[in-house]
Amino acid sequence: MNPAIVSAEPENGATTALAPSVDSVGDVVARLAAMTAVEYDKVRREEAKKLGVQLKTLDDMVKSARSSAGASSRLPFMEHEPADEPVNPAELLDAIATVIKTYIILEPEQADAAALWVVHTHLTDVADVSPIAIINAPERACAKTLFQTILGRLAYRPLFASNASLSALFRSIELWGATLLIDEADTFFRENAELHGMVNAGYKRGGFVLRSEVSPESIEPKMFSVYGAKSIAGIALEKHLPDATMSRGIVFGMRRKLTHEKVERFRNADDVVFNRLASKVARFALDHAEQVRLARPALPDDMSDRAQDNWEPLLAIAMCAGDAWLQRATHAALKMSAASESQSSAGNDLLADIKEILSKWAKPTIKTADLIQKLIEDDDMGWDTYNRGKPLTPRQLAKLLDAYQIKPKTVRQPKTLAEPNGSTPKGYEVADFKDAFTRYLKPEAIKTPSEPDAATAPPTVPPDVAATEKQGDVRSDRESGSSATSDEQLSTPSTASLMPRLPPLF
Repeated sequence: MNPAIVSAEPENGATTALAPSVDSVGDVVARLAAMTAVEYDKVRREEAKKLGVQLKTLDDMVKSARSSAGASSRLPFMEHEPADEPVNPAELLDAIATVIKTYIILEPEQADAAALWVVHTHLTDVADVSPIAIINAPERACAKTLFQTILGRLAYRPLFASNASLSALFRSIELWGATLLIDEADTFFRENAELHGMVNAGYKRGGFVLRSEVSPESIEPKMFSVYGAKSIAGIALEKHLPDATMSRGIVFGMRRKLTHEKVERFRNADDVVFNRLASKVARFALDHAEQVRLARPALPDDMSDRAQDNWEPLLAIAMCAGDAWLQRATHAALKMSAASESQSSAGNDLLADIKEILSKWAKPTIKTADLIQKLIEDDDMGWDTYNRGKPLTPRQLAKLLDAYQIKPKTVRQPKTLAEPNGSTPKGYEVADFKDAFTRYLKPEAIKTPSEPDAATAPPTVPPDVAATEKQGDVRSDRESGSSATSDEQLSTPSTASLMPRLPPLF
């Protein structure tokens, strides 16, 4: 039996105090034993109080766990001791962004966001959410794996998950608080629903998975915390990741390097540079954790609620580096979140297309067959190939619209010569779409035709005068050798306009 993954997000900050079991005490001690001396010293008093033991007792237990298990020598990642001296936050973020651009072709905003995310991996304990770093490439050879590798060199306890079981992953996150780095998500991640659930549950503080722990005496349910920093890299992830996962991430759009774009070979990278930067990041986290925890950055109203959640912990870090970095971070947030939100979901695209169709539909109801026919008539909409190369089906249409509480119903049709008694096919009430259009479509996508204002309307021209003027315009164009075709028609269409918006259903 595969126990279901459960995502827990405590409501109103409420917590439930549970008496620690023998197993939970062992887990706590193992987690503390994996910490550095500085990290353990900062939490030992609080942890002892939670467990209800004396400080000396907890110290002895942690010391015993370290010596018996050899925790420090068996970790699957490198630990970086904090730098001896305090660091300048702005200089640190500048240095991280610079070293990333030394090896990777990125927009400046993306490099800034990557620098902030790297620092965030060391500060997840003082944030309410941890945005996923989604590294998305349109094709191979766009350096997505290299980018994730560089992030891993600076992130907190990086754990690469290309060859690990699900149970090992969620146990690693709880035990070490590791940063999970998943590559080849278009294959490794795509069909693993339980992994989807674990990643989504780990987005917000308090998220956990529920599993059965088997012992000779019994089978007991156990909660494993999976909250923490995560990165997902892959090709065309907008096709392969659920919308719920994509919305929880900051998307880095990778691109292939042109011949004139020069970067350094990562194989020649100096380990000393990365180790020194990682130590400075660790020191920053120690010195500024409380400042980041208390920070309340101004969040741009132009961003959606989820985008604001994603960027708030990064903007809090930028605040520590001064006004210039906060402005850079806010600019990156606006630009990158706008780019991500432009890649709307299949349901959102469907609503926009139906809105366009119904704006020209005069009847109060529309049959399912007629609605699908209208949708598949326009090749650019993509619905003619949505179903694995075949047209959208009535069941798929109903499933997509059900998420917006729009359901098919019997729609009585008037009597005709062919059907003297009328008909009662399945279809939709046009009025049922109004609420969804208002709630889920952006303003520019829900424009409705309106009558021109009397004060600004152009003067009415008699038909015979208008025809004469039009003929004169055509003659003038011909005589001057110009074309009557508009600039808009002559312009070269963008690549996006030549491609259907929707990918085939996988």
